[in-house]
Amino acid sequence: MSPHLIDRQAPAENNLLPPRSGPCPDCRQGISPKSMAGVAITGFCAFLNLYATQPLLPSLKDFFSASTSDVSLTVSSTSLGVALAAPIIGVFADRLGRKRVIVPAMALIAIPTFIASLSGSLHELVFWRFVQGLILPAIFAISMAYVSEEWSEYGIGKAMTFYVTGNVCGGFAGRLISGLAAAHGGWQFSFALLAALDIACALLAQIFLPRARKFKRETSRRSVTASMLEQLRNPQLLGSFIVGMNILFTLVALFTYVTFHLSAAPFSLGLQAMSWLFCVYLLGAVITPHTGKVIDQIGFHRALIAAVLISVLANFLTLIPSVPVILTGLAISSAALFVCQSATTASLRTFAVTGTSSAAGLYVCFYYLGGSLGGFLPSLIWNQGGWPMCIALISGFQLATVILSLKLWNFAPVGAVCPIRLAEPRA
Repeated sequence: MSPHLIDRQAPAENNLLPPRSGPCPDCRQGISPKSMAGVAITGFCAFLNLYATQPLLPSLKDFFSASTSDVSLTVSSTSLGVALAAPIIGVFADRLGRKRVIVPAMALIAIPTFIASLSGSLHELVFWRFVQGLILPAIFAISMAYVSEEWSEYGIGKAMTFYVTGNVCGGFAGRLISGLAAAHGGWQFSFALLAALDIACALLAQIFLPRARKFKRETSRRSVTASMLEQLRNPQLLGSFIVGMNILFTLVALFTYVTFHLSAAPFSLGLQAMSWLFCVYLLGAVITPHTGKVIDQIGFHRALIAAVLISVLANFLTLIPSVPVILTGLAISSAALFVCQSATTASLRTFAVTGTSSAAGLYVCFYYLGGSLGGFLPSLIWNQGGWPMCIALISGFQLATVILSLKLWNFAPVGAVCPIRLAEPRA
């Protein structure tokens, strides 16, 4: 997930691109393989670090002799950092440079990542994870603006596909690499390795990512606060923000606390086996691209309701004490949540008539605030009810969100969805 709005058919008054002096090579022949590689690498780096500690949580708990709630902060603190920084980046994305900001940010993220490997206490580790979260929006927020500008007329669909694929692969690789590295060299080695990969990605992006040709600095002096307040006064947009918050809450809670569930008896999975469980997350990457037509046909309201109900049913599959069944439940639930994300971003583009940049920033803020809560809130009930209580909490939040969305959204007739596609945040 990248979390910013992409208008594939932007009206003239929103088009900030300079006049074309002639077709560029990418425009004449589509996006070059070199450019596609640069876009994919950028998307990969954006999500490489975000949830890298999820497979490490049981081992961090033992290493620091900490509680479940304490180690869960290594997940929620990063999401909180993203939530705090994203609105600012979202509003000012059109006032900043593109590649000259993206690539340095990709290199900069390596600093707190490496320092995290030197942490002598859990509090230090949580702090540096928070700093990572503050930097990450500078990568994916501006990357999305960069892609939308550079290929607004030619090949944006293909460019976005490569970017989102990079997001999914980065999120999966971060979890897998950190788990496997920790299994062989300890959790400190996993952070050092991720820092090295951040530097490598920055160097590759510098080589492969084309120089921005169409960037034009936004000169509007509109108040950031005024723009955000305008969006928050729109009840339909507020509904979209809250639904988005619940989506990442559910994803983070499921994949964070299932590691504690599967590392305990009767499963007793080790760190290496735990790293591979995140393969089920990839099912969403396969299913999501094929759901757009369905959402257009039935409306995002109905698509959201259906997907949430499927996710809730799949959640309860994970209560069956069988590893294959638990993995099946996680795969179905996460895939359904990606459909929820597609439906929600469709609603966002429909309701955000003006100020789409600030609407996007606020959506990302709510989205990652949900991720932060998903990493922390279940820990408050874990000691009392374990995984079953966690599933009850998650499913209750999902159903409550559906009810709230029905109250805040105006139910549209079938087929009334705006046909413009949006890029979705990927956890």
